Amino acid sequence: MAQSKRSSKPYVDKLMALDLGDLRATCRAVSIVLASAAAGAALFTFARSFIAHAAPATDPSRQEFARPSGVPFPPENPASPEKIALGQSLFFDKRLSANGQVACASCHIPALAFTDGVARGKGVANVPLSRNTPALWNQAWGESFFWDGRAKSLEGQARTPIEHPLEMAMKLTDAVAKLRGDAAIAGAFSKAFGSNDALNEKNIFNALATYERTLVSPKTRFDRWIEGDDSALKPIEINGLNIFTGKAGCTNCHSTWRFTDDAFHDIGLPDHGDKGRGPIAGLAAAGNAFKTPSLRELVWTAPYMHDGSVATLDEVLAHYIDGVQPRPTLSKDLPPALALNAEERRELVAFLQTLSSDDPPTPDNRQPVVQTSSADAGAPMVATTRISQKNKQFTPQSVSLALGQALTIVNDDKRTHSVRVDDPKFKFASDAQEPGDSVVLTFPEAGIYGVICSIHPKMKLSVTVTAGR
Repeated sequence: MAQSKRSSKPYVDKLMALDLGDLRATCRAVSIVLASAAAGAALFTFARSFIAHAAPATDPSRQEFARPSGVPFPPENPASPEKIALGQSLFFDKRLSANGQVACASCHIPALAFTDGVARGKGVANVPLSRNTPALWNQAWGESFFWDGRAKSLEGQARTPIEHPLEMAMKLTDAVAKLRGDAAIAGAFSKAFGSNDALNEKNIFNALATYERTLVSPKTRFDRWIEGDDSALKPIEINGLNIFTGKAGCTNCHSTWRFTDDAFHDIGLPDHGDKGRGPIAGLAAAGNAFKTPSLRELVWTAPYMHDGSVATLDEVLAHYIDGVQPRPTLSKDLPPALALNAEERRELVAFLQTLSSDDPPTPDNRQPVVQTSSADAGAPMVATTRISQKNKQFTPQSVSLALGQALTIVNDDKRTHSVRVDDPKFKFASDAQEPGDSVVLTFPEAGIYGVICSIHPKMKLSVTVTAGR
């Protein structure tokens, strides 16, 4: 028997290197020639299992969910060891709260995967907050922040909980004065920012944001599978992955390696008056829509949803199967009628659990820093006056216009979109664009303008307007 295992291993190695079509053909040939031998039988059983469980999702999933090679930091707030250390110190510093009893880490508890383990946390006022505390994993790649996306950067996000009367209720002028009385922390600011008078409101936010960008979720068994370790996932988990990427349609919203599209969706939870993205974007069509949470380390971040109303992963699935409340704002990315039997639910939950660490996770600090550029490094520029919105992206994504030319943006998608420009030279926000609707923009002066969709902020269009034709 031992001899049989040794003799079959070269064939197993070759099978693992084949694509699906070659694998099927090889299995048929091997089963015909060697079906009567122990090695052939073992090999046939292995190959059949490999095809049934692993092959359908292997190639697209491994490409789509591959982790990036470094952590991005913006050029206006570059990272340094000193700034990261200062931000970490401030994250745990209760002096940033009015009563000296609450720090950022009071709600974003490291041992609880930077959440607080309750439906709605409490701050200095000791009353439940309006929404569930979101996890802080992988925010360096975020497009907007808070459940409703009202902050455009981590630096902007840091201000709100410090000043909020129910959270930390601290006047920033008082926080700066208090910290300046501590020679050690004042010296840490000087080292981090290269100035003797660096301790100010802006740099408090800069330091906190820099530390938060280092909170990268650690690799899990799923990541080992992505990197090519086929033994890292069990057949039940591979089946769950195939359901996740296929029948259940989870990747409509939970996409990329972070398992979020950074967009805002109404998923049919009970309406208790919190309209989420709608008031922020000025779009009634985005009412009841909240940002898609990442699924990384989700085992450790219960309870779930923006209001913390769902306690377990089984209950999450139950909501999507028979708990979605129909209304006009419901996301078109939801499957129209999701039906999963008990075994499929078990397989899907098994897969979801592979996105979490076996033990309470700690940040992966091995990732190198990548300083991003503010310049457009995306798609090549195209001279056109028509833009398509489809599959949550603008096409093309970078265009040039002559001053005075009109740009028409057409919704060719099945989803609701919008057009937004936030620029000192030109501000514009469209109404909701339903499929087939178009928006026409004429820019007032030469320059480079950024255009986004308020519902899907990862949709980005760069428009270069020149003075002459």
